[in-house]
Amino acid sequence: MSINNIPSVNLADFLSDDAKRKQKFVDEIGKAYEEIGFVSLKNHFLSDDLVDELYKEVTSFFALPLETKKKYEIEGLGGQRGYISFGKEHAKGKKEGDLKEFWHFGQEPSEDANLIEEYPENVQVEELKDFNHTGMEAYRMLEKTGIYVLRALALYIGLEEHYFDHWASNGNSILRPIHYPPITEEPKGAVRAGAHGDINLITLLMGASTGGLQVLRKDGEWIDAIPQEDELVINVGDMLERHTNNKLRSTVHRVINPPKEQWGEPRYSIPFFMHPRSEMPLNCLEECIDKENPKHFEDITAGQFLHQRLVEIGLIKEDK
Repeated sequence: MSINNIPSVNLADFLSDDAKRKQKFVDEIGKAYEEIGFVSLKNHFLSDDLVDELYKEVTSFFALPLETKKKYEIEGLGGQRGYISFGKEHAKGKKEGDLKEFWHFGQEPSEDANLIEEYPENVQVEELKDFNHTGMEAYRMLEKTGIYVLRALALYIGLEEHYFDHWASNGNSILRPIHYPPITEEPKGAVRAGAHGDINLITLLMGASTGGLQVLRKDGEWIDAIPQEDELVINVGDMLERHTNNKLRSTVHRVINPPKEQWGEPRYSIPFFMHPRSEMPLNCLEECIDKENPKHFEDITAGQFLHQRLVEIGLIKEDK
């Protein structure tokens, strides 16, 4: 199946002064998120030059010797910042580690953020002078794009347009450059990323260097998600599905292993996982509850939900 199964939307419509164009965007993205949970988005805030620069820095980092990368794998952080080595993470319910290594850039909150939690410091890479600066520049542009998408979704749900602004600004979001190394032997039950739903509110994915991303449609068919070069793939996460009482869908997706003749090619991918502040209540919104769709979930905060899920996927150990 082609990208035609995943609707393409244009953020310029939402940003225009034309009320009809703005409403068109709201309707298109809302309908897409009710039906499949994924869109590709054009006219976001990431420039082509910034994307190119980020891929250059990321490729350079993952090409460093393993012993160099390992010094940036910080114990006790649950993988929240810095380097996470090959095979550490697995999909919920799977034992096999995913065939990937990755890096985490995290929030650097503004001075007036008034957060109730303290985020870990970002880990600075000594060997690459532009790595951290470029990563955080991309982080800001993805965060800005995500806030506009959430504004459109607030209007679609029937909330005030800026409902998500406070929760998502200075939120616990993560930018994750991923390296899927060449496959050198038959994987024993492991794939590059096992079938999963994302934990967060929404995920913004920069176009991966090769294909492999697939989305599970309602009818059980896996379809390929291949955006245009200038588009982001943006999907609903489990937090937003829960908050909207299943109105907006967190769709299961995966990264499959390539055909054997392409095993020698690495794959790079850079998702931005947009998390809210930990104290945000994910209680089912009243606007999304009625007789046909009664309340499906217990009340929980974003921080509590995140902790549960990090235990389930193996990044932090269960509290004893």
